[in-house]
Amino acid sequence: MSTMTSNIKNLFRLKTVPIEENRDTLPTTESLTIESTEESRKRTYHESGYRDGTRNSGNHTALSICLDAIYSKFQNEEKQLVEKQNKLKEPYLNEQKNKETEIKGLTVSLENKEDKLNNIGEDIKNVQDKIENLKFEINDLPRNPEAYSVKATKGASTKFWIGLILLLPISLYLFTFYISTSFSAFFKSFDANGNIIQSVLDAQAFNKAWAEGPLEGAFVTLIPFVFLGLGYLIHMFGENKSFANYAKVALLFIITFVFDAILAYEIESKLYELNKTFNTPPFDLSVAFTKNQFWGIIFAGFIVYIIWGLVFDFVMKEHKEKDKIKHEQARRQKDILVHQERIVDFEKQRDEVRNSIGSIKELIAKAKGRIEELQNIIDGVIIPTKDYKLYASEYMQGWITYMSEKLAVSQAVKQEMIEECKKQYNYNLNKVGANSDSQNSVYMSVL
Repeated sequence: MSTMTSNIKNLFRLKTVPIEENRDTLPTTESLTIESTEESRKRTYHESGYRDGTRNSGNHTALSICLDAIYSKFQNEEKQLVEKQNKLKEPYLNEQKNKETEIKGLTVSLENKEDKLNNIGEDIKNVQDKIENLKFEINDLPRNPEAYSVKATKGASTKFWIGLILLLPISLYLFTFYISTSFSAFFKSFDANGNIIQSVLDAQAFNKAWAEGPLEGAFVTLIPFVFLGLGYLIHMFGENKSFANYAKVALLFIITFVFDAILAYEIESKLYELNKTFNTPPFDLSVAFTKNQFWGIIFAGFIVYIIWGLVFDFVMKEHKEKDKIKHEQARRQKDILVHQERIVDFEKQRDEVRNSIGSIKELIAKAKGRIEELQNIIDGVIIPTKDYKLYASEYMQGWITYMSEKLAVSQAVKQEMIEECKKQYNYNLNKVGANSDSQNSVYMSVL
């Protein structure tokens, strides 16, 4: 044992020998030192095997115990070889540094992702606030349009419905009046027994016209739409303020008045002919202008027509005011839909960022776990398996050398003992992980 201790001391002493300058032509002192150290170490193991085999008479059971001791000895030696350990641990140290750098990068990325997640959350909240404001404006627009720079009359909806309610019965009146007067003016035959009112306003005018023929029925039915169409044109021309449009409006009023005058003239003419005598002058405009019925028919139609036009114009203007509010409400409703789509996009981005954060955290956790594993390796002792197998084989050779040369037994018994020793040797290699499949692996053991 004293020899082995001396060899180990020599091993460390030899490693301090300086290196020669001419590296290209001659082997370096360092390489020679390493070779001589390896040879000395192998020789020490060989001698230990021979000596232990001598002491135990080559017993395979004792070999198993000795090999365990040899492995422990090898571990202790490797632990004391600081430079060799540092060289073996260098890849793990480099990997550890790389992992630490990776964690720093991942941490920066994680912080950026978390900031982005917070920004997306703020964006979603801002968009939601905008949606709430738009909903409030939609409800408040009819009450306070001026607050939103909408040039619409407050309460336009109420005025519109009142005007529409008044417009409907006036329209029915005009339909009734013009159907009756047009039938009386163009198709009806007056009889002398009827009074004027009954003759002009015939309750059965619509049915009688269709009874006389489809042409008469269609004329009487459609003629009120002519007057309503004229009223609509008056409203449309009146919307755009210009001299030409005012002239068109005046012309339409004149046409309507003239048409009413024609209807009154025709009706009054028939009534006049019904009551005329031999001394009665012929009926003409000068005579018609003197008849109350003539002016009554005109004003019963034309004045009510003007009232209808004014109410219709008022309803259309209020509808336009109402449309301004509706347009602004519809515009805000579309904005709400756009904002809701933005929220959906933001939520998708948020989910993606959350998934990225989860992945980054998982990578950081794995990197930290790997750093701990590497630190355990660095803190421990790295056992180069192929080196142990080399020295263990030297030890085994010394053991078998003794058995072959000195053991006083028959050759058959000796061979059997050698085989048992080989089994113990292989068993030991497998136990410490030094089998042939993993010779180049590095094993770590914390002492």
